[in-house]
Amino acid sequence: MARKQRAFNVFNISFLDCMSCGFGAVVLFFMIINHSSQVRSATVNKDLLSEVDKLEMLVLAGEKRLVELRNSREETDNETAITEGLSRQVLSEVQLTQQQLADMSQLTVAQQEHLNRLKADVKARDEERKRLLQEGSEQEEEGGALRSFVGQGDRQYLTGLKMGGKRILILVDASASMLDETIVNIIRRRNMPEQQKLASRKWQRALATVDWLTAQIPSNSQFQIYTFNTEATALLEGTDGKWVPAGQGEKLDEAMVALRKVIPENGTSLFPAVRLAAALKPSPDNIYLVTDSLPTQGESRPRGSKVNAKQRMQFFEAAMRVLPLGIPVNVILFPMEGDAMAAGAFWQLAQVTGGSFMSPSRDWP
Repeated sequence: MARKQRAFNVFNISFLDCMSCGFGAVVLFFMIINHSSQVRSATVNKDLLSEVDKLEMLVLAGEKRLVELRNSREETDNETAITEGLSRQVLSEVQLTQQQLADMSQLTVAQQEHLNRLKADVKARDEERKRLLQEGSEQEEEGGALRSFVGQGDRQYLTGLKMGGKRILILVDASASMLDETIVNIIRRRNMPEQQKLASRKWQRALATVDWLTAQIPSNSQFQIYTFNTEATALLEGTDGKWVPAGQGEKLDEAMVALRKVIPENGTSLFPAVRLAAALKPSPDNIYLVTDSLPTQGESRPRGSKVNAKQRMQFFEAAMRVLPLGIPVNVILFPMEGDAMAAGAFWQLAQVTGGSFMSPSRDWP
């Protein structure tokens, strides 16, 4: 009997062992690869984290710089706004000055007519002027200076001013324009503290001028000193409408002390000053007018906030019609920007009334 042949089966134990070993090798291979990947990933992540930290520091520094730039920009915007405001103000004043210059060119004919009228009055007043000058000369010989005035150095000036007469009236412009010579600086000083206003160089020159005038008043005469802007006020309290005897100079000293406390402010009107001059009885023998420009208003405040050169000339002429006849008016005119007609108008006033006119240098008196 033949031997029975064994059947062949691929899924025997030896084959399964080989397959298990193969799968185990594959698993081991993937484990080795995975470990290597983790080590490399940790190294790469460390480098990337360092870069991230560095970038975060740069971002923080940038944000800090951005805040500083924003603050700087706000300050610059504020300064720009202030500068633009001042620029608009200056441009407005420049336009006003240009308008005044344009108006001046149209006033030539009117000024000539006014000059002709003034010349017509000269002849009638000439005899009165001579008489008053003669009286003034006699009183100067009789009287002497009551107060001393010491200027810088030992200079002597030819001024043409003669402090004569029995009754002497001094009118001092105390408007805001006496704070400075330019419009822009007047606006600046107008908003400053009182001590800085009083220390204004132009106002100090005006005080020195009045000091010099009072030092020349004869001892046997009477005086009165008024300050004026939109109103007129006597320096010595309780002396409104009255003449004050010069005496030994005590009252003159009191008047100068009071004047040094006056703060220039408001606009300019000649009406209050000339009305007081007309109300004084007896009338003044000499008027000394210390000012810097034509008036900016008449008997009342103008409707608008600005006046042109023609209006200022009209205010001046209207006020001069109130001034009593036969009284010499001596004008001391300080410089003022944008009022080119003032010098001619006040010079004509001095010539017609028989007084004197001067525009002092910066170191006078």
